Amino acid sequence: MSSKSSSLRGLAALYIACIAAVSAGVWHTGFRQGLDQIARRGEAGLSLAADRLTAQLQHHAEVAVLTADHPALAALHDGGDRAPADALLLDVADKTSALTMHYVDASGRVLAASGPRTPEALGDSAYFRRAMQGALGSAHVVSETFGVRAWFFAAPTFDAAGKVRGALILGVDIDRLEENWRGDRPAIYFVDGDGRVFISNRSELLYWRQPPGALGPETPAGETPRAVQVGAHEVWWLDWSPYVPRRALHLSQDLPVIGMRAEALIDTSPALRLALWQAAAVAALMATFGALLFLAGARRRALAQANARLESRVTARTAQLSQTNTALRHEVRERQEAEAALKRAQADLVQAGKLSALGQMSAGISHELNQPLMAIQHYAENAQAFLDRDRPATARENLGRIAAMARRMARIIKNLRAFARNESEPMGKVDIVAVIDSAIELAEPRLRQGAVTLDWQPPPAPVWVWGGEVRLGQVFVNLISNAADAMEDAPRRALTITLDAGTRPVVTVADTGPGIADPDRIFDPFYSTKQVGGPDGMGLGLSISYGLVQSFGGTIRGSNAPGGGAVFTVELDQWREAQEAAA
Repeated sequence: MSSKSSSLRGLAALYIACIAAVSAGVWHTGFRQGLDQIARRGEAGLSLAADRLTAQLQHHAEVAVLTADHPALAALHDGGDRAPADALLLDVADKTSALTMHYVDASGRVLAASGPRTPEALGDSAYFRRAMQGALGSAHVVSETFGVRAWFFAAPTFDAAGKVRGALILGVDIDRLEENWRGDRPAIYFVDGDGRVFISNRSELLYWRQPPGALGPETPAGETPRAVQVGAHEVWWLDWSPYVPRRALHLSQDLPVIGMRAEALIDTSPALRLALWQAAAVAALMATFGALLFLAGARRRALAQANARLESRVTARTAQLSQTNTALRHEVRERQEAEAALKRAQADLVQAGKLSALGQMSAGISHELNQPLMAIQHYAENAQAFLDRDRPATARENLGRIAAMARRMARIIKNLRAFARNESEPMGKVDIVAVIDSAIELAEPRLRQGAVTLDWQPPPAPVWVWGGEVRLGQVFVNLISNAADAMEDAPRRALTITLDAGTRPVVTVADTGPGIADPDRIFDPFYSTKQVGGPDGMGLGLSISYGLVQSFGGTIRGSNAPGGGAVFTVELDQWREAQEAAA
């Protein structure tokens, strides 16, 4: 009996060691996969933050360039009155939220200003010297005069002979730029060429410096981050503040346009929790399997015992079965919790898909907004000139064009905000025609960039379906963007969208691309014909769209057209009042 007990203990110890080894492997694999997911979301968030900062600074630079040539400022060189120029600079500064605006001559003497305070060492500043060389100057400083972090732009002006005769200085308050995203997740900071943290959504990191050869900024206590390499990812161990994760995935992106480097610290807790759940589930399954094997062996041994010990064995077996039932109930509870965590992860993937699509469309949308802005300025200046020439009819036409362009910009921004929001959207009555129009407007820059011809004839009346407006919009943005990507190398690029408003409305999106190589796998997660991890997508768009359409009670199918190209069909439930009452 002693040797048999020792053998059983040895086997049990070996089996426990196997469970530990397998669970450790599952944990490591799950942690790396979780890091891959949060890295993709973090890169999208970092790109959006960097694009937002760059766009805001470029907007102020354009204001400086456009205002520099104003006639009220040019008149100052001929001895003109300063009052109109001061009023102009004050009005522009108020409307653009600029910190200060000054117009100076080539010697650095202030000819007009939006306020009484003047930036320190204006004549010796690098941005002023750059403007005197005939180029747009810019620099970021901690301004003692204004008591804030400031970014200054200097736009040169020229006389009739092409010689620089002055410059318009525009200052930007960095605190105002940070107001809308301070405290957002993740922690993002921008480091200048001297290794100084100059801009951040975590105010406690400001002015920290990165020593030469260090991984990151040095805290006031003299500590720098410790790094651990997990696959292709760099994880930092930090003790910076309660608002910065202690274990964070480090991401960075160079911004040569503004001379800075954007860095983000993404909390790795979701990836760690996912890996722990996976390892715990595998360990529970293996432990349950081992327990069942042990019980089977105990049963065979119990049947071989004498009748005299039968009652005691039955009692022991009953106790063991009770323990097994408790373990099984615990396993069921763990599986339910794991399914809930998976649903939350799927919701995060849906939002990541939207942010990825926004990242791909950001350049086109920026152009769609910048182009009407420039046209509005042009028409406004023309309208002013026509009014001066007593031609109100022509001026009214220009004002009408300005109003139309403003409405178009408002519509684009409204669609963009609705598409990007991450909130629980109730199911209800949705006009599928309006959803398709909104998706086309969001994807229009991508279609125009790819020279894609769109054929969409919307019905004259709304077609009501059952679903969520924002999530349906994401489905059609994904389908339209995928079609445009597929037709990049096609000799003919045509996209056709049709709507059959029957008892069960059907939307068909057909392109003239190469078609679908494997229709049976087209909706599998991470299946993509694009480069994995590349800028064109994560391979999740169609998988997310499949799940969204199914959540509305609809179906989505992908196939190849007989004449070539891919055809995607989205079938939805028609909206009925009974559905609304049930919801």
